[in-house]
Amino acid sequence: MPWNPRVDRVEPFRVMSLLEAAQAREAAGHDVIHLEVGEPDFATPEPVVAAGQAALASGYTRYSPAAGLPALREAIAGHYREQFGADIDPRRILVTPGASGALLLASQLLVGPGDRVLMADPNYPCNRHFMALAGAEVDTVPVGLESGWQLDADLVARHWRDDTRLAMLATPSNPTGHMLDAAQLQAVADTVAAQGGHLLVDEIYQGLSYDIEPLSVASLSNEAFVVNSFSKYFGMTGWRLGWLLAPEGAVEPLTRLAQNVFLAAPTPAQHAALAAFTPTCRDLLESRRVELGRRRDALLAGLARLGLAPSLPPQGAFYLWLDISRYSRDSQAFCQRLLEEENVAITPGVDFAVSGGEHHVRIAFTTGIARLEEAVSRLERFLARQ
Repeated sequence: MPWNPRVDRVEPFRVMSLLEAAQAREAAGHDVIHLEVGEPDFATPEPVVAAGQAALASGYTRYSPAAGLPALREAIAGHYREQFGADIDPRRILVTPGASGALLLASQLLVGPGDRVLMADPNYPCNRHFMALAGAEVDTVPVGLESGWQLDADLVARHWRDDTRLAMLATPSNPTGHMLDAAQLQAVADTVAAQGGHLLVDEIYQGLSYDIEPLSVASLSNEAFVVNSFSKYFGMTGWRLGWLLAPEGAVEPLTRLAQNVFLAAPTPAQHAALAAFTPTCRDLLESRRVELGRRRDALLAGLARLGLAPSLPPQGAFYLWLDISRYSRDSQAFCQRLLEEENVAITPGVDFAVSGGEHHVRIAFTTGIARLEEAVSRLERFLARQ
């Protein structure tokens, strides 16, 4: 009996096999520098851990409502009000098992067989895979310096078809770390609205910005769908908690989907996340953002010495997207050799780009400056042999 053919459209996430290989080398006694996975070396903030422990001790282990704890939905709405000046009804927020849960709900609601989705190339691969599982066709639009590595309004207008139903953005983006400013984001929202389509914005790295103020499409449009997560800025990767902000008219069908697809997000994690919005926790998170900015600058300086620094530095997230075409047109083999010869783990660009990924790599500045500088030294040694 054959599998559902849609599953064949989901490609493996190659970084995970590279992570396995890196961990195997560590177990064998090698000193591996991990720059491959999008998870900084910070622990979950102590106030969040303490709140999670208190929730467990108090017996908060039963199901929550499908859309999430009312108190957490209100806290998230307060976050939008305080940070972005957006007056959001908490009922428009659905708490989900990670941002992946939010992507699942959005994809199932917004697209189906025969629909087309516009998305930047490169982009986070799971974004296009969720759409493929819903039966949609994804039109990946190559982006570069001319559009700031983003799917801007001009590209949306040029690539929109009669059967295009959805445009999906990511700002800050994975893997490039680049952002749209408020004027650019508004222009995209207006362009999509003029076409009668939907806009879905991946804001998972929101809050992690270095050159421009963080922003949300929620402050510009009540009709956009927004995916966010407690994993990145809030440092709660393993707690598996995210949310979906939706237009008012979409809340009821999304809630029905949530009831059937995953019932509810993890209750202890939701109680823990309430502490993420306290002043003490926010001060800690801001200090971590500043530290990530220092790491970015140190890595850029080291790569500039090698002639590899990107001409447009990332404004957010914790990644650099590097063109390695001077050395290789096989990014997977390049990353494998770098791991085996110098014990530095980075991610092949083919994970993220349909076009051009074979000569790009992603480097995550998720470890300390001393380790980043050591990684640059090892990379320099490696490149000298190419």
